[in-house]
Parts: sequence; structure tokens; C-alpha cells
Amino acid sequence: MDQEIEEIQTQSEVQDEILVAALKLFSEKGYFNTSLIDIKEAAGLKDTGAIYQHFKTKQTIAAQLQANILESLSVSIDDIRRTNEKPSEQLRGIVDLLFKLTDEAPDVLRFLLILNVKEFLPEARPQHETAPFKKIINIIDAGIKAGEIRNISPQLGYAEFFGIIDNTLRLALTGFFDKKADFYQSQAWLAAWNTIAKK
Repeated sequence: MDQEIEEIQTQSEVQDEILVAALKLFSEKGYFNTSLIDIKEAAGLKDTGAIYQHFKTKQTIAAQLQANILESLSVSIDDIRRTNEKPSEQLRGIVDLLFKLTDEAPDVLRFLLILNVKEFLPEARPQHETAPFKKIINIIDAGIKAGEIRNISPQLGYAEFFGIIDNTLRLALTGFFDKKADFYQSQAWLAAWNTIAKK
């Protein structure tokens, strides 16, 4: 029994190492410029056969990465919604999270915002149709109903608000700015909020 648990833990650790290595390589070199051999070496595995024990293809690795990132973001948004009552506070919490991830886990945000996932995961839904981003649209809708956000369509509110946040994060992730993303966070928040706030 203990040996079975240990084997499951070891397999899970190897799978995590493959995903971490692939995330770094995909975000730095791009999906198409990353080979399974690159992933094997970055994960410290003896041969690519170890990858095939966990994933059928490189595309399967990318699909699992996307699922993990979206799930984690969705859970974080749920936590933010539970701990903040007002939609404006919830949006602020999400912006805080995204800027923090940009500085502390840039590979995650590069995968989410920079890579054109549709090129290698053609079945993937557009970003605005994924769970975390639907939740953001719902928060904007709640803000409209609560009178915090001007009376526009929630989708337009999302486009206006996150257009500024998304663009700022992309510029930070691609090295356009000379300081960390955190430095620009309050300015980006004010600019984004002012596009949708009820005056």
C-alpha cells in the first residue's frame, strides 16, 4: 500500500516536472520551437519515453497546461469574489492578482496572454469564453446592476477595462517597460477603471 502511494506520488512529481519545464520552454521559445527532447532535458528525464508515460503528444502537454492555468485562475477569482463584496473591489483584486503573477510567475501569464494558443490547440475556446474570463464579465455585469459601472453591455465593459490591463501586462511581459509590472499597476488600474466607472 505504501509503495503504491509512493509510486503515485513519484509519477505525479514527474508529470509536474514535465509541465513546469514545458511551460517555461513554451513561454520563452514558443510552442513550435520547443521539442520533446527540449522538454525531456529541461525536466531532467533520461529519455523522451518518460514523457510518453504521462502525455501522448506535445499538444497534450499544452492542453493540460492551459487547463491547469485556467482552473487555477478560476479558483483564485472565486476566492477574490468571496472576500470582496463590491464588484469594483473584486475587479481590483483580479488586477492585483494578474500584476503579481506577471512579476512572480511570468511564464504563466506569457502562456495565457502572449502565446497564440489557437495555433497549437485549435479546439481551444477563445479566452473570453473560458471560465475565469466569463466570471470577470459577470462581475462587470454585477457592477452595472449595482450602479458602480456605467450602463453598457458587460462585454463592452470587459473589452474596455481589460483592454488596458491586458495591454499593460503584455508590454511588461515582453520587456517594453524598464520596471517591474507592479510599478505600473496603480496607473493601469485607474486608467482601466475610469473607462467603465459610473461618474
